Amino acid sequence: MRLTAEQRELGDAVRAVLARYDGAAAWQPLTGQIGAAGLAIPEAYGGAGGGFRELHVVLGELGRALSPVPFLGSVVLTAQAILASGDEAARGRLLPGLASGAVTGALAWAEGGSWDPARIRTEAVAGPDGGWRLSGVKEHVLHGADAGLLLVAARTARGLALFEVPAGEPRTRREALVPVDSTRAQARIVLDDAEGRLLGADGDGARTLTRLLDLAATALAAEQTGAAASCLERTVAHVGTREQFGRPIGSFQAVKHRLADAYVQVEAARTAALAAACAADDGSPALPRLAAAAKSACSEAFTAVAGEMVQLHGGIALTWEHQAHHYLKRAYAAAHLFGSASWHRGRLAAELGLTG
Repeated sequence: MRLTAEQRELGDAVRAVLARYDGAAAWQPLTGQIGAAGLAIPEAYGGAGGGFRELHVVLGELGRALSPVPFLGSVVLTAQAILASGDEAARGRLLPGLASGAVTGALAWAEGGSWDPARIRTEAVAGPDGGWRLSGVKEHVLHGADAGLLLVAARTARGLALFEVPAGEPRTRREALVPVDSTRAQARIVLDDAEGRLLGADGDGARTLTRLLDLAATALAAEQTGAAASCLERTVAHVGTREQFGRPIGSFQAVKHRLADAYVQVEAARTAALAAACAADDGSPALPRLAAAAKSACSEAFTAVAGEMVQLHGGIALTWEHQAHHYLKRAYAAAHLFGSASWHRGRLAAELGLTG
């Protein structure tokens, strides 16, 4: 369970791009120069044919920089949903644009603050012309306000299914939100008898979304690990130069203990996240357990380490110009994205047969 030299070089390349290009401006070089958008898409659809180990590396670097690019929503959620749907025609039609980065995608999934497929209430009704009409409200849609490709999970008479909603559909309202974490764009999608195109088999959406939940948790765990590692590095650098009573505060035993605890949390999170990524690549039946464990561990580690960052930086951490409060906001928001740590522990307990 080690990264290869090529994967480490990929991480170096991504870090260099993020250091050179600020904010959303990094998307074009990431996709055009590095090919990041197509890493986990098969070569047959214009991708590089890589897997979640490569995504793990990229997401870790994006987390370190709190990058606002639409990688998680487009490259992970949307592309992997299309792959998991088993719809060969949709794969050939939609994946090349996502792989090149020319098109960004969004998956409208969550409802009522939950990513549990059983909680989906958006309805899809088949029309006499063979098309579908969708009605409902979707929340926490990553980069959903301006995505060129919108996928929607909805419930039909046969169960859950996945639909493509055309860009510019007049009965679809996209509302950009102002989330706590300003570095991750979110939207609310309101569908009022909106036109939809079925992807995959009617009623097969529960299987697709269950698979996708594991992949989403795995991907987010990698991002959280990278962000937590950055918090720790920045804090270690600060306490090495900030002085009190004529000496660096990092020399105080109490501060050393707090940093040691943070280091252990980051390394444990790193191991859990990489284990889930390896399971995703290997097709391991342990993926649901490892993904749930990684999301739980990494959420709690990032939140704790970001909190220590604020505490050990003191008052400067709460100023608008400093990055500490941005990491803290990302930590709290990410802890609830795709389900809370306690919810994933419940999933893990069920997988292990520990629930009644």
